[in-house]
Amino acid sequence: MPEVNFASLILSLNTSALYHMGELPHPETGQRLVDRELAKHTIDTLALLAFKTQGNLEPDEHELLTRILYELKMRFVKLA
Repeated sequence: MPEVNFASLILSLNTSALYHMGELPHPETGQRLVDRELAKHTIDTLALLAFKTQGNLEPDEHELLTRILYELKMRFVKLA
């Protein structure tokens, strides 16, 4: 298992959001399902983390979170 750290948490939530937007196939069935509500919830969770950790992240952690959050929001807008 990968080390548990802030970056792995953010990447895990990113994967979850991409999965719920149908960007990634289900690992067992290969089907791509879209659940906008769960995708939005995951993006909102990342936004909450960004807000609550403001000023407390290392520069690389801040960059990762900011970039992923931006990319997910843009993909979600295209999905809608």
